[in-house]
Amino acid sequence: MESVLKELFTAILEGQRDVAKEKVEQALADGEGPADVLDAMVTAMGEVGRLFEEGEYFVPEMLIAARAMKTGMEILKPELVDADIQPVGTIVAGTVKGDLHDIGKNLVRMMLEGAGFQVVDLGADVSPEAFVAAVKEYHPDFIAMSALLTTTMPNMQNTIEALKKAGVRDEVKVLVGGAPITDAYAEKIGADGYAPDASRAVKLAKSLV
Repeated sequence: MESVLKELFTAILEGQRDVAKEKVEQALADGEGPADVLDAMVTAMGEVGRLFEEGEYFVPEMLIAARAMKTGMEILKPELVDADIQPVGTIVAGTVKGDLHDIGKNLVRMMLEGAGFQVVDLGADVSPEAFVAAVKEYHPDFIAMSALLTTTMPNMQNTIEALKKAGVRDEVKVLVGGAPITDAYAEKIGADGYAPDASRAVKLAKSLV
């Protein structure tokens, strides 16, 4: 990794938003290819995920690293489009109907973007119909649903049923997560995968691409 890309890697790892922006601009000005710049950023977010899993990083560190990544991506995105570099995959994300919690979902979205996925964020309190409409509009590889309340968990199953009824269930893989969700529950409702946290959500999505 060239020194400016190393500095970009470190800026994201340490959550230095302004430095990350400056290093992306510098790398592009120095003639680094957008794919190489993206690679340095994705590698940094991969390291953030590893540190989180090992208990060295916590949610605040993940959030500031993800924000630094996002700031760099704003500069890089037009270059990636011009170079016709495709995202790893497309994910429609949202917190299910009746649930207004979105911190966990936002963290998952930022980590997925950091891993090179394109994420369509539907926000919180998302109805099964809205998920179905998004699948028809964006043709994503995945739907990522989050629930933080036991009372809203059934809306994950309702959404899967709505996808079946609309005839689009086979087009997407359904990933679920959130505090009350378990592997067993994911299996019971017919989801394709469950992740307990943002870092493992990225691993899961990558393994299923």
